[in-house]
Amino acid sequence: MGAEEAAPCRHAGAPPADVVERVSQLIRGLGTEEALLTRHGITAEEFREALGPAIEKMRGSSSAGGGGDRRRFIRGMLGHLVSSGLVTRFEEPQYGDDTVYRLSIPGMVKDVAIIQKGCPDGAHSSTKWSVPDWAGEAYLWWVCDSMTYEPGTHVHKGVQRLFQRFSDERPDQLAGVIFHNELCGGPRRLCPKMEHAVTIDGCETPPPCVYVMPDRDPSTNEWNWNGGQQREFPAVLMKAFGIPQEQASFFVGDVGYRLIGGKRKTNIVSRYGLARTTSYRS
Repeated sequence: MGAEEAAPCRHAGAPPADVVERVSQLIRGLGTEEALLTRHGITAEEFREALGPAIEKMRGSSSAGGGGDRRRFIRGMLGHLVSSGLVTRFEEPQYGDDTVYRLSIPGMVKDVAIIQKGCPDGAHSSTKWSVPDWAGEAYLWWVCDSMTYEPGTHVHKGVQRLFQRFSDERPDQLAGVIFHNELCGGPRRLCPKMEHAVTIDGCETPPPCVYVMPDRDPSTNEWNWNGGQQREFPAVLMKAFGIPQEQASFFVGDVGYRLIGGKRKTNIVSRYGLARTTSYRS
């Protein structure tokens, strides 16, 4: 078993790693195809000098478009919580601010913060965040449409990076992490929770993968290793997909850390129904 076991879903149709490598070699090899370059008005030297900036420009254009798509997806999800009567209201982030949504939930004393991020394998999406003072519970929501890794591998990479923030001295900490975007439940990212899917913005959307993070406790070297850390918001989120509160624990996973001889161990458990779990320890 590998890190992909940290989530129950799998990608369908993603190009194999060897194909990606061959395409990469092809692009790098274009610098020697002088006849082809000449037809496009480019010299071999110009191609070599412009290749890096061209790739960065393409990546930037993709990220810029993806940011708007991610916001639309999160707005749709949170709007569904409001229309279901589970959230009184939510406040959207202002332009230029960190992408943090504020949810007011009946029965919860303090508001919930949703911190929108991209794919968890990037440092920005796992370590560059802060929890607002007003938040009772705060969640990183990884809105990741990359098919470079399986979803579980993405989650594992993010959880590994999160230990840096978990173990530092800053006062803010996460209640949990969520991995979910518009690919979930579609033909490219198959989901075993589709029996609980609801229609959001015209799309059949399954419940998100939610992982509860541990609380800090400097007196121990083991945090939520066997699960059991309690949070309020995950049950609210599951109820929006028709899952009653008494069954919510069957659909909420855990992240646990342990230090042994100064070395960190990680335990990630995902749950997707009664007696249906998948996990990965590293």
